[in-house]
Amino acid sequence: MKKITMMLLMTGLLLGATACGEATGAGKNTATTATSSQTQLPPTVTVTDGEGNKVEVATNPEKVVVFDNSALDTMDQLGVGDRVVGAATDNLPSFLAAYKEVESAGGIKEPDLEKINAMQPDLILISGRQKDFKEQLTKIAPTLYLSTDNTDTWHSIQSQIQSIGAIFGKEAAAQTAIDTLQTKIDSIAKQASASQEKALVLLVNEGSLSAYGAGSRFSIVHDTFGFAQADEQIEASTHGQSVSYEYVLEKNPDVIFVIDRTQAIGGDDSKNNVAENKLVKETTAGKNDKVILLDPAVWYLAGSGIESVDIMADNVAKAFEN
Repeated sequence: MKKITMMLLMTGLLLGATACGEATGAGKNTATTATSSQTQLPPTVTVTDGEGNKVEVATNPEKVVVFDNSALDTMDQLGVGDRVVGAATDNLPSFLAAYKEVESAGGIKEPDLEKINAMQPDLILISGRQKDFKEQLTKIAPTLYLSTDNTDTWHSIQSQIQSIGAIFGKEAAAQTAIDTLQTKIDSIAKQASASQEKALVLLVNEGSLSAYGAGSRFSIVHDTFGFAQADEQIEASTHGQSVSYEYVLEKNPDVIFVIDRTQAIGGDDSKNNVAENKLVKETTAGKNDKVILLDPAVWYLAGSGIESVDIMADNVAKAFEN
């Protein structure tokens, strides 16, 4: 943030003389804009956290530690990424790679409390992976827990974007981003409905498969992007329903969306080529070349920020390319 200096010198009126000094023209204009912007913001704003609680947060924080990649994504898109002083830098999606330059605040599942304390942040943003540390982090700085409601995905994501916008006085930009995404989502949902194709979402981890349906971690495919389910009985679970390749053939989806967890976090993904499995090749999706690999880092490590939702929309739209 630009540092602006303005000096105003006045003698007593009884002496009958006044004098004042001016900053440079550019600095003066910036000072007026900055002062005006800050005076328009209330000292605090009430936002909704990931548990539906109303939380009062100081506006326009200067130093923020961010563990939630989706929140980092939204801050970046709203132009306040320069406020980030710490993040879980070892687990960033490629589109947030620039933030590897900020100081590490610990692992994505285990914040480094000592380092975070030394950073003296004004605000800490966390997600479910750090929820167990919320009480300890709150002792360091105000901590806002953000998460997505898998039963109402898009509305929940909008709430997160709006909350971050409100904290930084970027409500208009946040709403513009939401409106742009809404247009894209509506177009995809219309195509998905018209196609009448049924989709199956699979997470593959070192050869093992888990299926996800409505109300689960990747329910955005169904409740937001509008794809019908190949199996409406999938157990709603954070970790998905463990399934076999025989199950995939039995359900015979028209489209298979694959998230490679191993690739997202690093590891041996040599057994993860779902499209090449002989049973998958017998499905309608396999025969029509509609086994679609989703961006694993975005879907597994982010998923509810402005840019990540845009990337996810582009990913699922590949179902209409053939």
